[in-house]
Amino acid sequence: MSPASQAEDAARAYSEWQQAVAGVLAKSRRVDAAELGPEPQKLLDTTTYDGVTVSPLYTGRDELPEAPLPGEFPFVRGADGNRDVNSGWLVNAQFGRGVADAAEVNRTILDSLENGVSALWLSLGGENLPTDALDAALAGVLLDLAPLTLDAGSETAAAAQKLFALLDARAAAGDGVADRADVRVGLGAAPLTDGFSGAAGVELADAVALAEVAAARAETVRALTVDGTVFHNAGASDAEELGAAIAAGVEYLRALTNAGLPISAALGQLEFRLAATDDQFQTIAKFRAGRQVWARVAQVCGASEFGGAVQHAVTSAAMMAQRDPWVNMLRTTLAAFGAGVGGADSVTVLPFDVALPAGAAGVSKSFSARIARNTQLLLLEESHLGRVLDPSAGSWYVEDLTDSIAAKVWEFFQQIETVGGYSAALGSGVIGDRIGATKAARDSDIAHRKTAVTGVNEFPNLAEAPLPTEAIETGATVARYAAAFETLRDRSDAFLAANGERPQVFLAPLGPVSEHNGRSTFAANLLASGGIEALNPGPLDATDGSIAPAAKESGARIAVLCGTDKRYAEQGAAAVTALREAGIEQVLLAGPEKIFADVEGAGRPDGFLTARIDAVAALTALLDAIDGDNK
Repeated sequence: MSPASQAEDAARAYSEWQQAVAGVLAKSRRVDAAELGPEPQKLLDTTTYDGVTVSPLYTGRDELPEAPLPGEFPFVRGADGNRDVNSGWLVNAQFGRGVADAAEVNRTILDSLENGVSALWLSLGGENLPTDALDAALAGVLLDLAPLTLDAGSETAAAAQKLFALLDARAAAGDGVADRADVRVGLGAAPLTDGFSGAAGVELADAVALAEVAAARAETVRALTVDGTVFHNAGASDAEELGAAIAAGVEYLRALTNAGLPISAALGQLEFRLAATDDQFQTIAKFRAGRQVWARVAQVCGASEFGGAVQHAVTSAAMMAQRDPWVNMLRTTLAAFGAGVGGADSVTVLPFDVALPAGAAGVSKSFSARIARNTQLLLLEESHLGRVLDPSAGSWYVEDLTDSIAAKVWEFFQQIETVGGYSAALGSGVIGDRIGATKAARDSDIAHRKTAVTGVNEFPNLAEAPLPTEAIETGATVARYAAAFETLRDRSDAFLAANGERPQVFLAPLGPVSEHNGRSTFAANLLASGGIEALNPGPLDATDGSIAPAAKESGARIAVLCGTDKRYAEQGAAAVTALREAGIEQVLLAGPEKIFADVEGAGRPDGFLTARIDAVAALTALLDAIDGDNK
């Protein structure tokens, strides 16, 4: 078959698929297929918070030129083409956070290394491990086998000096490391991104001075961490996180080269820390796009070969929920999968109960850490995800998504550069305002349940035990997706403690189960997401006098009527009237308002519960009303 015939066949097949799509959509929307236009499939497009369009289907029509191999510019397929496929990415874990006992930290580190951890992230200073205890905490740790990154905040300079002294002492004692460059450490200085989050850190000048010392050492030492997670935790989209991080990285490069470091050495002083979410394809494309854009920065600087961004992925703290925290295990598994497949050099999985105070989930800290560690080990050692570098390469969808995200990243980066660079954009509000707008859009989607947070605004478990009343946030700078609904659940817990029962609403199901079950289930699920218990007496009928006794027996002051549109037309107004006569003060309807468009007076509901209402606002109003009834 000639190429022309193949093209004709492909075009005909695509046209037939479009017609099939139009037929299905026309049926579901109850319109004529001709009304859907020449490209009906575009009605199935979705748009990300970055404005990237995701199509329902990708074909050879979306094919892009093949990217160079891993380890080659622009590094979209990976910065290291020689990564050991038998070990895959580095399994990173946090140590020392909230633990001041060096012996305990050392025991935990050694146990973790024996059980699969291959990189260390050590917190020092403040309430964490004291900086002076660094030597004891690292006793027996071979830093040529397990790379180390410090997180010491304002004590970074002191911690770095302590670490350098330790490395020098080990070298002098003959630690057996043939090539000192095999010892890989990161000092974790992050003055620019600390400036966004408000965390205590070192000054930029001190960080640059550390980088100058680090660049001169025989070991592989990176002084600076571009911590993109601070933008993500504030509500940033993927492109916004990357764009702000790239801008911060460029500002670091300017400071380092102004201090006299050559551009190759300056590029070698940076590593990126980025968030990985449970949207696996977005995460895969995000890490690929991040390398692509940073490679372009290096190219503009005249050092293309040094543009392979070192990436440390951390599962998103913002996506972690306090309610039904076991679901967090699924979220972090997807996030680790996306980051690993996307080419991150190291991955840290946060414990599933990280958003809760210690012990609130009823498990030990060691259990949570083991689950986090084993999440990665299962992906690496049983699913063998590290065996192939960039396994998503060639996917029409992933390649298109990577390019689209990269374009949005570059666009945001240019916007930041236009106002004078990272610090100027931070001061003028360009970065904060942009991220704030995205956060508001996401919060609205979650509140309207357009975006599902399993166990929180969908499929909540109202029977789970109340949470402790002490502070339960992961940090003031983490805008958790579940926070608004969990505030409602906290109110429910307080109500339970004061009254011995949850806030309650009476369900009035009209007709047999086959008729009302859909809307009864919807209403109960919606109410439970706000901590409100639905009292369901079973099928009721407005014509037999069963509604009023059931409503009175419940003791509730608010009711939700549930049934089919047909049943509403037949009995809806009578049912609403019966509920009011039984003492119900507020009657809501599970369904759209148009059903009662012609009904006025006592037979008209006070409100309507539909799939896309602002659930946070509606549930807040219900809790306010119930609280008022009990005061």
